[in-house]
Amino acid sequence: MSEAATPPDDIATLAKGGRTNFIGFWLRLAARIPFLFIAGRVYGAEALGRMAYAILIIEFAAQIATVGLRRGLALQLAKDECSDTHEVWDALLTVFVVALPATMFLMFFPQIMFPNSQLRGLDLLIPLTIFLIAATDIMLAALAYRFDIASSVRARAIIEPWTISIAAGVMAVFAAKEDGLLIAYVLSVFAALIASAVPFIRSFGLPRDWRPNPARVWALARRNTPLALADALEWLSRRIDLAILGLFVSPATVGIYYVAQQVTSLPQKLKTSFDPVLGPVITRKLGAGDRAAVAKQISQVGFWILAAQAGGALALGIPGEAVLGLVGPNFVNGNGALAFLLIAEVAAAAAVVSEAALIYIAGYRNVMISAAMIGVQTALSFLFIMVIRAQGYNEFYQAAGPAIALAVSLALGSIIKVNLAQKLLGAPVSVWRWPLVWASATAALVGWVATKGPEWSELMFGVPAVVLTYGVIIWKRGFGAEDRALFRKTSA
Repeated sequence: MSEAATPPDDIATLAKGGRTNFIGFWLRLAARIPFLFIAGRVYGAEALGRMAYAILIIEFAAQIATVGLRRGLALQLAKDECSDTHEVWDALLTVFVVALPATMFLMFFPQIMFPNSQLRGLDLLIPLTIFLIAATDIMLAALAYRFDIASSVRARAIIEPWTISIAAGVMAVFAAKEDGLLIAYVLSVFAALIASAVPFIRSFGLPRDWRPNPARVWALARRNTPLALADALEWLSRRIDLAILGLFVSPATVGIYYVAQQVTSLPQKLKTSFDPVLGPVITRKLGAGDRAAVAKQISQVGFWILAAQAGGALALGIPGEAVLGLVGPNFVNGNGALAFLLIAEVAAAAAVVSEAALIYIAGYRNVMISAAMIGVQTALSFLFIMVIRAQGYNEFYQAAGPAIALAVSLALGSIIKVNLAQKLLGAPVSVWRWPLVWASATAALVGWVATKGPEWSELMFGVPAVVLTYGVIIWKRGFGAEDRALFRKTSA
């Protein structure tokens, strides 16, 4: 297979990749709604919370197993040390080697995944999905290096979420409530793996004349240590709140918080829309020594992400009770947590794009900053929960504590990482533009008016009105010619 060619227009390439993935995440949200409805209405908050905590542990292990190759594979392929096919199969072997001990450990100690509930027969088999999840990430990262974003959208935004939604409905009839959701999750993991493997093999081929080399595998894992730590810490910052909350509250409250997280996943995923294509573009520019171009690219993408996240936060946050009410009456109690989780995602935009460059030019410093922010988040989470509990408030109010801590730590991390990126790149990095304020204020006013009507009106008319109002102002006042490339179909 021929190597990926350097694109002639980086902004057009970023826009095309981000646009494709952006559409994909709207599709993912649409597919997640039936799952959340079935899980909340049929299985209940307790069963959902039990599944959420197990998935938390499994996906953290899978994140570790990728050893940073989800983003580091682009840099590895760009080195041309050997054929792309051999590189990607080395990466898959590395993932398998790292995933194996984690899988065995959780199979021997399954209570780690289910700290607040009794073990059931199928629980011991859930760790087998660790390698499958990590391998899917690696295959999609390899395809993204060749600017095949459509495969990622197909696997992650269509096949995986629709599989879990349909399977959850079927399992509600044929399986016990505690088992049904986990079985549906496992089936969705298998479906995503197959959907990734088919285009992966078509693009890279089978590993002909490839010989596993333990020394090379070890060197690959060691070389990607800073990226692995950065990925793990970034992932942990979005999950440690749920882990801490699970130590203080019932599985039912964990389930309610999990639904709030899932609603927040749209603006959260907007940033990852650009990850697969931003990495290759940055590595090529850094290889050419053009750091000013990198600063321009991450500023451009950062504004796109911030603008989209702010719009998504307004559209989902203002009618938050109505959105959560779709899942079930009890889930409305997660509205406070939802509000702060949405604020947290907006605050994270600057850190996300700055890190896209820092992982390549200051890997260990970036890890140290992320680790410090995790420490701040953890300490604040415990503090806020204990203070809210001491004031006599119930579990639903306590659930807002970790969300507030997440928002504070991400905002602080953004400030630090933007300043470091500017210093190292020798050029300004800025994602802020004043039209964001005008658009947000006007859209918030429209949303506030919409909340005065019934819930069905909020969802049917209020959400589109907020999105339309915000979008028109940002388009007219905030977007320049290069920004509009995000919405202009090109052949790049």
